[in-house]
Amino acid sequence: MSDAIGKAGGKGSRKAPLLAAFAEAAAPQPHYHGHRDRLRARFQEAGAAALPDYELLELLLFRSIPQRDVKPLAKELIQRFGSFAEVLAAPIHRLTEVKGVGEGVALDLKVVEAALQRMARGAVAKRPVLSSWSSVLDYCRMAMAFAEREQFRILFLDKKNALIADEVQQTGTVDHTPVYPREVMRRALELSASAIILVHNHPSGDPTPSGADMRMTRELVDIAKPLGIAIHDHIVVGRDGHASFRSLGLI
Repeated sequence: MSDAIGKAGGKGSRKAPLLAAFAEAAAPQPHYHGHRDRLRARFQEAGAAALPDYELLELLLFRSIPQRDVKPLAKELIQRFGSFAEVLAAPIHRLTEVKGVGEGVALDLKVVEAALQRMARGAVAKRPVLSSWSSVLDYCRMAMAFAEREQFRILFLDKKNALIADEVQQTGTVDHTPVYPREVMRRALELSASAIILVHNHPSGDPTPSGADMRMTRELVDIAKPLGIAIHDHIVVGRDGHASFRSLGLI
């Protein structure tokens, strides 16, 4: 009798995994599984240019949030911050204010931003700055255009106009950054720089130089000239574009 029961139990135990596997296969898959495959295929076939901002953001969120439909979250992030670039540039504390974005997801987005900035900086560092001006502008916009506070950055160049150092000298408020011209020149002399490019951002979005920007630039030019240090340009960046003092005839 015990042998018969044992055999019956053995058959049932073999059937159980098969029934479970069948039930799992028959269960409807979440609708977003097919969407993810289709979106990845479109990206591969047509490239990033064919995708709106929220879909490109979805592709990033797929890896951070594997078990949920992330389209609504991607759209909410774009609506909250304005664009794909502004989502990446947003500080972690603001990203995590959005429901569904934990610190891990926010950190993943900041890693992508850091990778893009490093790639842009590499394009500037490898060539003489004045012969790769579009790369300089791309880097400055990527590094500063969406910052919430004003920053004053200096690109220090050698005699061949190659980048020696890239430093943020000051960080200020939403509409002002203190700049100390003598400290700027002191640092240029320490690095044996032959030329510098001044860069700062306008968190308001409008890159139009202010009267204070013009006065500060003229003061820097006057101090730098006797020291044999050229100021190639002063670039103001913002969400709405950039302004070049040299192009505007202000240097």
